[in-house]
Amino acid sequence: MSSEPATVSSAVRPIPFFRLAREFIALGKPRVVALIVFTAMVGMFLSTPAGLPLVSFFAGLLGIGLAASSAAAFNHVLDRHADAEMARTRARPLPTGMLTAAQALAFAAVLGIVSVAVLLLWVNALTALLTVLSLVGYSIVYTLYLKHATPQNIVIGGAAGAAPPVLGWAAITGEVTADALILFLIIFVWTPPHFWALALYRREEYARVGIPMLPVTHGEKFTRLHILLYTILLFAVTLMPFATRMSGWLYLIGTIPLNAVFLYYAWQLHRRYSDELARRTFRYSIQYLALLFTLLLVDHYRLYIREALQSALY
Repeated sequence: MSSEPATVSSAVRPIPFFRLAREFIALGKPRVVALIVFTAMVGMFLSTPAGLPLVSFFAGLLGIGLAASSAAAFNHVLDRHADAEMARTRARPLPTGMLTAAQALAFAAVLGIVSVAVLLLWVNALTALLTVLSLVGYSIVYTLYLKHATPQNIVIGGAAGAAPPVLGWAAITGEVTADALILFLIIFVWTPPHFWALALYRREEYARVGIPMLPVTHGEKFTRLHILLYTILLFAVTLMPFATRMSGWLYLIGTIPLNAVFLYYAWQLHRRYSDELARRTFRYSIQYLALLFTLLLVDHYRLYIREALQSALY
């Protein structure tokens, strides 16, 4: 009889619970979802000058967050083969084999069902419907079709990613107003320069897996010009909350330097491209959106904040 100790094959070795939980959490792209939930929350606060109904507020955020995580998990499943070929994504749970496509699909389906149930039971039918449309728009229409069909994939598919503030607005008011659509338009116009900056320094990876991103199909120079043009358009769109009196002078004063920095990055990309500059532009675009929506929120409650500070001082 052999004296060698018995070993368990690495292929069947059980994965520790906390490692497994971490992999499932990664399926939901928590950092992306955090920004989505934050913009939805801002939409909620901006929808009313009065206090928010707590049940609709917390249930709305939970339902929207679960739906966003569900869409992200579906994206992992549908993009798993391309993800395995790209440096940016090859460490995701499916390419590494930590989770199977069946596990990810079941996880996505459960999150999606729970999301709709939460929104129907504790928020309203309009929010549930719009959330389902956004989930399907991102995980199916964009990921399965648009992403591989046209270099305008980000522009068209950006509608799903721009929906969260509208969902938040509808969760509190039960309707979609012109102001909610302005918030939608801001994210919709922000998406192309944000994602094209990433696509510029990842262009070879996209080309290798056959995804027709704009730098792959039309070249760097064309893409850099369009980043600049969209950033100029974004500057104009972000002035709309002040023009429509949804926000005040505090927002206007804050948004001008935010846009000026974004325009500087876009102009520098247009004039003298480098991968490092594209990376910095991509990172700043995320900070830009978070700060812009923070400005909208702070400006909306500036009077309450001022009164609270005066009460604290006197």
